[in-house]
Amino acid sequence: MSDIPRIFNDALAALNNRDLKRAEELFSRVVRADRSNVPALNLLVVVLMAMERFAEAEPFIARAISINQKSDVSFYNYGLISKRLNKPQQALENFSKALALNPTVAETWNNRGTVFNDLGNHDSAIADFDRAISLNGSYGEAYANKGKALSVLKRHAEALAAYDKALSIKPALAEPWFGRGNVFYDLNRYDEAFAAYDRAFSIKPDLEGVEGARLHTKMRLCSWEKLGDEINRLTTSVRSGKLSSGPFALLSLCDSASDHHRCARTWTTARNPQTVEPIWQGVIHAHDKIRLGYVSTDLNRHPTAHLMAELFELHDRTRFELFAYSIGPDDGSDVRKRLMNSFDAFIACEDRSDAEVARAIADAEIDILVDLNGFTKGARTDIFARRPAPLQVNYLGYPGTMAASYIDYIIADKTVLRSSDATLYSEKIATLPHSYQPNDRKRLIADTSFQRGDVGLPADRFVFCCFNNNYKIQPETFGRWMRILRAVDESALWLLAENQTAIENLRKEAEVRGVDPARLVFARRAEPPEHLARHRLADLFLDTLPYSAHTTASDALWAGLPVLTQIGENLCRQGCREPVERDRSARADCSNVG
Repeated sequence: MSDIPRIFNDALAALNNRDLKRAEELFSRVVRADRSNVPALNLLVVVLMAMERFAEAEPFIARAISINQKSDVSFYNYGLISKRLNKPQQALENFSKALALNPTVAETWNNRGTVFNDLGNHDSAIADFDRAISLNGSYGEAYANKGKALSVLKRHAEALAAYDKALSIKPALAEPWFGRGNVFYDLNRYDEAFAAYDRAFSIKPDLEGVEGARLHTKMRLCSWEKLGDEINRLTTSVRSGKLSSGPFALLSLCDSASDHHRCARTWTTARNPQTVEPIWQGVIHAHDKIRLGYVSTDLNRHPTAHLMAELFELHDRTRFELFAYSIGPDDGSDVRKRLMNSFDAFIACEDRSDAEVARAIADAEIDILVDLNGFTKGARTDIFARRPAPLQVNYLGYPGTMAASYIDYIIADKTVLRSSDATLYSEKIATLPHSYQPNDRKRLIADTSFQRGDVGLPADRFVFCCFNNNYKIQPETFGRWMRILRAVDESALWLLAENQTAIENLRKEAEVRGVDPARLVFARRAEPPEHLARHRLADLFLDTLPYSAHTTASDALWAGLPVLTQIGENLCRQGCREPVERDRSARADCSNVG
């Protein structure tokens, strides 16, 4: 026992010298000899945390707290460990206990705020970040975290102000640059978004998701310089197991189903792992009807709603009860009102936390829960990670695997997913007999009599079109289009006008390929009935690869415009929906076309 002080001091010296292996060995000797040595227990925990061995650290910090419940440092460390082990409620409790003992530590307020962010309680998170900032006005990380919470709440101006403050304190902090990029992206200010992502990537290339977000935004701008090299670098990073890209961003950048699966698995494991104690514990509900729940951000004026509206109405009510869990905004539209009347229960959940929504689903004894988002914009995957229902299904919103143990099925058809594809999907494949993708037979086409001259198209020439989002246009695809234009004299290509930079870049790329830039005509977004009607001005829809048209192809077919596409090796190339705006993550029946 007399050697314990000497061993402790040697261990402390090793820790100070960053010799973590030696420090672990010596602190372990101390705590084996003296199980009640709280300083040694705490420092052993610090060493294990520095070595990213959080699960091994947990029993030691628990022992330290059981001996001395008056140490805010112990509760703080336990909070950090709980957070890294994906135990947010336990982390919240430990940080709160640390603050009850010592409310003067800015770092504890900041870290508790990040847990509130993780739990979806962003107002409480902002209050904690403000408290941290009041204690330390130079706390750049707290300003950055506040910006993140404000961004989720769509308080964009305040979020940018918080990020700017963080960067005024620490200009080399990558996270606020990334946050600024997210805000600008949500505002469709893609040039500024790319500049912010590019800065974040230059500072911290391994920052979660930044490389994929940067490249995806670059595609929004149709800026293709060094694109091949950058895509190769990204896919290499994904294959090495890094969190370089969100799954959605990768869809338009590469055509490998195995890379998409690997990316989704890495992302889900790190960001949305299954909770330790799932809510559903195996009880089979005894109902006269099957209770079917849909979770979506898009139960409003959105392509998903345009596809699904009549399907909801046509469910067999003698066999099913329908529940909607809307995690997106009420836009007051006629579509929203129609959808609300389509369900037995329509529950608005946008302002409720993931835990609250999951509990509501479990309390309603939902038998089958359908995720209509996947990895698209506004997804709340942690609802499903809590396993509130016996069967959980990935459908329509995201054209790929979720690679999550808590998603049981993906709905497809024999064209978009073959039996040989099963190894690349974590879900079981539920195959519909014809097409997996519905459409709404009640959707209207405007009576407007458009003339080609009204939209800048040549009156008597062949018009090709593609109304896919610009980020789906790969240089190889564009090159094929230009060869077609060269072969068909004076024909025109009609594209979606997303942003001025993309328009300018595409016209430059046309000129490089020997095509008069004036033969590219750009269409602004229009209301759905008018958008459908103007398809009649075109002669043939040309699809993109590897991320093909989904709702946009359905629009064309519904309006009577033929579509030329190609079957590829993965679901996103074989048909699903067209995400709108930012499906981070950024975000009709076309699956059998071609």
